This record gives sequence, C-alpha cells and structure tokens, in this order.
Amino acid sequence: MCGRYVMARALGDLVANAGAVGPKEELALRPNWNVAPTSEVPIILERAVETETRREVHVARWGLVPPWAKDIAVGSRAFNARSETVSSKPTFRAAVKARRCAVPVDGYYEWLKPPADAPKGTPKRPFFVRPADGSPIYFAGLYEWWKDPAAAEDDEGRWLLSCTILTGPSPETGTDEPTLEQLAGLHDRLPLPMDRDTMDTWLKPEKLASADEAEALVEEVRNQAYRTASTWTLTEVGTAVGNVRNNGPELIQTVQGS
Repeated sequence: MCGRYVMARALGDLVANAGAVGPKEELALRPNWNVAPTSEVPIILERAVETETRREVHVARWGLVPPWAKDIAVGSRAFNARSETVSSKPTFRAAVKARRCAVPVDGYYEWLKPPADAPKGTPKRPFFVRPADGSPIYFAGLYEWWKDPAAAEDDEGRWLLSCTILTGPSPETGTDEPTLEQLAGLHDRLPLPMDRDTMDTWLKPEKLASADEAEALVEEVRNQAYRTASTWTLTEVGTAVGNVRNNGPELIQTVQGS
C-alpha cells in the first residue's frame, strides 16, 4: 500500500505551495518518478521557534525508525502506518503525539489485481493516481529522529530523520463519486490525503497529552480523506514502474487503449 510514488517538482515550487520557509541548508531534492521505501523524500513539518511557529521542508528517509530501534532496518517495514492503530503501536505512538508531518507527492502508483474469474497468470495492472488539477497531494505522516549508537558524538551523520505515511480503509463500493468508486476497486487501503485546513491542524507542533487526543486528531484526517481523494484521477501506466531501477517521466504516461 503506497509503496511507490512520484515527487518531481522543484524545491522552490514545493516550498511556495506548502506555505513553508526555504531551508537554510542546501537540500538535494532531485525529481523522482519511482520513489520506493528507504529513499530520501521531502517532508513538511512545523517547529515552535521562539514566539512563532515555522513551517519547514526537510529531507527524510521513507520508513520510520523509532528512537529505541537498535538499527535502521526496522524502517524498511514501517513506511506505512495503519491509522486505526497508530496511537497504540510502539513504533508510532510517540510520534503521533508530537512529531506529525505532511509527505508531499505528485501522485502514487497502485496495482490492480485481476478479477477472481480471470485466467491463471493474468498480470496485475499498474495505475498512477494523482490530483486532476496537477496540485500536490499532502499525505498525513509522522517523523522521528534516530541516533546511531555506533557513531561518534562528533559525527554529523549520527542523526537520521525518517518518516512514514498514514493509511486508512479505501472507500466502499457503491458510491456516486466516480473516483472513489475506482479507488474502492483498486486496493483495500488508501494513503490518507489532507486538505489545507486539515494539514494546518495536523502540523501544529503542540504535543498531545494522551492517546485519546491523538486518535481524535487521526479521526479528523480520516473524516476528510475521501472528500480530498474524490478530486483525483486514475490512469493506467506501463509495467516498467514495477522495477525501481526505472526512473523517468515516461513512467507516468498513460498506456494506449486504457
């Protein structure tokens, strides 16, 4: 679920669109049409700086590594977080209270399984999901800082910033919204997008006092996810996206006849 996505827009465009301040350090943010878990990705977060709250863009490893992890391998299994259990799972429960972020993407890939009555060996078909107006999607995410216990204290690379994307149940079939109907048939899980008001609330840097408060905030995200997703469009693309070594704008081109 949301194992590959596209982030190809320039850093300056992303900063402006998200209402963030430009980073002080030089960030290496290259166009990527086949982002896979453990890759470096941009995230949007807010920090309380003196008397103001500042929205910033950072680069994080996709796959959340909690502070108590012995090594970063746990992150390869934590690139998505189920919203239903995020406030109780040890890997995520601290981050959802205090370290929430948005993960911006241009779109993401999902594979449609063949119908049950299809001939044996019928392949899955990849689709590219993106907003119809070309705007970025901001997925609800979490981030953590992990300190490498084997690194020296004066090693500038001893800290790792990592992130995860929240998911929820896909829409049920039978809706009047064409896009939601398509998403219902595509996969049983949906990476949770946020509209601007929800993102503003999600990113507030205040630490929540309890798991109940965290769950209430997650519920706000789930409650508007389908409305936000209803503005997306789905197009079938070529199977080359299945190989992470393939990376270029041709991956998001619609296949003929779809």
